[in-house]
Amino acid sequence: MSTHYYFSWFNNFFPEKLVKSLHEDITDRQSLVMISADPSNYEDEQVNLDDITEWTWLNQANLKFDEYHFIDYRMQKEDAQRVIQNASVIFLCGGYPALQHDFLEDYELTDVIKKSNAVILGASAGALNMAAKWLNLGNTADEIQTSTIYDGIGFGHFAYESHSQRNYATFVQGYLFPLSEEMDVYAAEQESAMRVKDGVIETMGPIYLIAHSKIQKLAETL
Repeated sequence: MSTHYYFSWFNNFFPEKLVKSLHEDITDRQSLVMISADPSNYEDEQVNLDDITEWTWLNQANLKFDEYHFIDYRMQKEDAQRVIQNASVIFLCGGYPALQHDFLEDYELTDVIKKSNAVILGASAGALNMAAKWLNLGNTADEIQTSTIYDGIGFGHFAYESHSQRNYATFVQGYLFPLSEEMDVYAAEQESAMRVKDGVIETMGPIYLIAHSKIQKLAETL
C-alpha cells in the first residue's frame, strides 16, 4: 500500500479535512524525515524546526513524531539514506525544485525514497519532484523565457505544477500544453492538496487536469 500527498502551499495551516485525512493515513509516527529544497542555505550547525514552515503545519495538525530529521548538505550522504530507509513519513519541502532535484541525485536518494513504505508528502517544490515530470520556467538575461522538463521521482505517471504566482489564468495560456500531450498534468493553485492512495487520486482545493491541451477544473473529492 502506498500513500502520497501533493501540496501546493498553505498560507496558514492545513485545512481541517486535510488534517483528518492525514491522521487516518499516518498511523506510524516514529520518524519524520524532511528533505530541504534549499540544501545549501544554512548558517547554523543545528536545524531549528520552528523555522521550517512545513513542520509548523504538521505540528499545528497535532502530527507529532518520536524522531525528527532534516536532510540537507549538513548531513552525510550515508546518514541521509539511512534515516530515509527508517522513516515513517518523508516530507519533501518547498523551495527551489531544481536545487532539490539535484540534491536528490547527488545524495542518491531517489531510489531510496521510491522503495520506502513511508507516507510521502511534498509541498510545492517537493510535490513537483514527486511527480514523473515537471516543467521549470526561467528567464534568460535577455528576458527570453526558457523551459526545461525535469524527471521527478515518479510515483505516478503524471506531471505536477504548483507555484504561488500561477493560477488558472496562467494555466490556460498553454505553457503546460506541450507536456500535457505526453502525460496528464495536475496544475494546482494555492491552498490545495492531492492524495494518491493505491493509485486512486483525490483532490482538495483548486486543481486542474490538463490533458492533450485541454484544461478542466477537478471537483473536490478529498
